[in-house]
Amino acid sequence: MILAYRVAGLVALALGIVGIFLPVMPTVVFLLVAAGCFAKSNPEWERRIVEHPRFGPPIVRWRANGAIGPGAKAAALLALAGSAAMGLLLVREDPWRWVPLGVLLLVGPYILTRPNQ
Repeated sequence: MILAYRVAGLVALALGIVGIFLPVMPTVVFLLVAAGCFAKSNPEWERRIVEHPRFGPPIVRWRANGAIGPGAKAAALLALAGSAAMGLLLVREDPWRWVPLGVLLLVGPYILTRPNQ
């Protein structure tokens, strides 16, 4: 089981690194998953992620009280809204054109109700 957590952590970490360079991929979400997997398989790797000067603080805030910073909230909601608009404008097949809007309507309120700090 430890190997499965380690592999999942490495995959999440790799996706998080890709997210640094691709604005359409969420970096911190994947790093949260990686830190959680490494907590069960390799505490040293978890510590390195949590203590990272740029990516560690959002993970610590999330773990402490489920907080999402205002900038991250704005970026997430903007990305969700952009996806919903593109789905409605570019996808012709129902019901697929409505899926991004549904995600926005389900996930958006959750993001908005998370504490800032």
